[in-house]
Amino acid sequence: MGFLGGQELIIILAIVILLFGAKKIPELASGLGKGIKEFKKASTEEGRKIEDSSENKDSDDSAKQ
Repeated sequence: MGFLGGQELIIILAIVILLFGAKKIPELASGLGKGIKEFKKASTEEGRKIEDSSENKDSDDSAKQ
């Protein structure tokens, strides 16, 4: 499975413009950017929680021994 070529990207862009209109595309891109930012923030927070819980578990295990 290869990457999209120039012609395919132009066709996709034209279809998006026809469906949503030129004025709506910046709003959609902004919403997509905000969604990606929130996803990264949430995944970073969850990663920190996992690291903290594993550190606490390790310290509890060493304290028991």
